[in-house]
Amino acid sequence: MLTPMTYASTPDLLVLHAVRVTGVADDAAVSRRTGIDQDVVSELLKDYEAYGWATHVEFAGTSGWTLTERGREEDSTRLTKELDQAGARTTVERVHRVFESLNGRVVKACTDWQLRPKQDDRLAANDHSDPEWDARVLDELSTLARELTQLVSDLSGALARFGGYDGRFSAALARARTGEKQWVTGVGVASCHAVWMELHEDLLSTLGIPRGVEQGRG
Repeated sequence: MLTPMTYASTPDLLVLHAVRVTGVADDAAVSRRTGIDQDVVSELLKDYEAYGWATHVEFAGTSGWTLTERGREEDSTRLTKELDQAGARTTVERVHRVFESLNGRVVKACTDWQLRPKQDDRLAANDHSDPEWDARVLDELSTLARELTQLVSDLSGALARFGGYDGRFSAALARARTGEKQWVTGVGVASCHAVWMELHEDLLSTLGIPRGVEQGRG
């Protein structure tokens, strides 16, 4: 009996979707994320700009590509077609349900990393002076990392492009444990929070679910 092979996305979809999931990304970041040669990535991104699917932006000292509304629509159309061609809809829907059950725990852990309520200030910032508080948060994220590994295994077994989220999450967590605190919730790095949010966007866009309308939510 033959073992089903995971479905490999085309390079043009990988590049387009990487920009969507990341939000803003330069050529090098898209190349690293997709494993596609940077020259190929740059040519595709220039094509997408010509098609009106992507635009280059600069903000607060950073720059990169972001998708236009037309680009998001094109990406959604291609994702739907790919999902059906791969026969992966049932798997992605099942994993999304499990992901949603874990999402609240990740949100709480990230909030606890940023805030440590005091008797007179429930929104007091966490100054990381309480090692037990921080250790509890990191232990919870470690537990979630193990659960994420199974989810990504299931996803990437159906669609290869989902591979790597667990490794990036665990790498960020490892750096946080060495004292690099920005790797839990930091912006501008592949922090635990950033990686989790990218996977969330990947699942929602793959299934065509607008943010905020997941089952059991508003």
